[in-house]
Amino acid sequence: MSRPVPRPGVLDIAPYVPGKSSAPGVARVFKLSANETPLGPSPKAIEAFKACALHLEDYPEGSSRVLREAIGKSFGLDPDRIVCGAGSDEILNFLGHAFLGAGDEAIMTEHCFLVYPIATMANGAKCVVVPETDFTANVDTILAAVTPRTKIVWIANPNNPTGTYVPFDEIKRLQRSLPPHVLLVIDAAYSEYVSRNDYEAGIELVATTENTVMCRTFSKIHGLASLRVGWMYAPAHIIDAINRIRGPFNVSTPAMLAAIASLADTAYLEHARAHNDQWRGWLTEEIGKLGLKVTPSVANFILIHFPQEKRRTADDADAFLTKRGLVLRGLKNYKLPHALRLTVGTEEANRLVVEALRDFQGS
Repeated sequence: MSRPVPRPGVLDIAPYVPGKSSAPGVARVFKLSANETPLGPSPKAIEAFKACALHLEDYPEGSSRVLREAIGKSFGLDPDRIVCGAGSDEILNFLGHAFLGAGDEAIMTEHCFLVYPIATMANGAKCVVVPETDFTANVDTILAAVTPRTKIVWIANPNNPTGTYVPFDEIKRLQRSLPPHVLLVIDAAYSEYVSRNDYEAGIELVATTENTVMCRTFSKIHGLASLRVGWMYAPAHIIDAINRIRGPFNVSTPAMLAAIASLADTAYLEHARAHNDQWRGWLTEEIGKLGLKVTPSVANFILIHFPQEKRRTADDADAFLTKRGLVLRGLKNYKLPHALRLTVGTEEANRLVVEALRDFQGS
């Protein structure tokens, strides 16, 4: 039988599989698998979204101008050096489409965000996966993997799913040591949660170099995941290339206006950050007291490691927690089969997880 077939390599791509969101047979479920904020979006963002309902017949402005201007005002950036997308995922795929082709290579770390291999392989390029050190990207290991075929280095900072980060001095060393034709993509989706003095999201490097871009999202601390809004700050020549392949109207008007309202509600964002700081630390300490290893995190989730002994594995814990309506993220597709990722939740959800893990450890 003859039928259309994808080009070689497409069917080799492992499709992105999101974390589960339900617990069959359980009346009340706490979804702690997707790194969503437990506080929801700013009430001002909700108001802005609702106000668009009377004009859904109108196309959005094609370049996301009002959103780019609002981002520029918030961060002190030139709006002409910003491009917006349907989540930062779309922008990552734009970068792969624009800068990767058959025979090229893209470097990523072993426990990287799963969109990187998709954006690489979808464009015929090869994934070069390098090991991490203590679940953290290692600059020297990345640099050792660079070849004449390297076109992109993908690095999430902080990293998902490990929650670790690379200090800014090391990120600068990475950029300085890369050949000038290699694009350094800094995915800073969780940057708003970081409160370390040696961290910087990447704005400075983008402003001062020709081969660095920084991607951000409104899906995490802003709580607008369902609206799919992301943005990138980049050199003008990269913005020009991306705008040539970006589809028109790729960010909806309700998404843009909700994002603008969220940016302006700085008090709400500080509240969300403070909640995360408090409960991330509490969860790390309390789960550690149960004899489970927790990788130190600077994001809005933590990585919990489980032993491989019978009835004590990550799979066993996942099943135990799910029966109580506590849905965490299994990480086999992230090459972390012995760990679960826990999103920081509400106070109630956080306390229930610790209680359930205590029971699991004692069972």
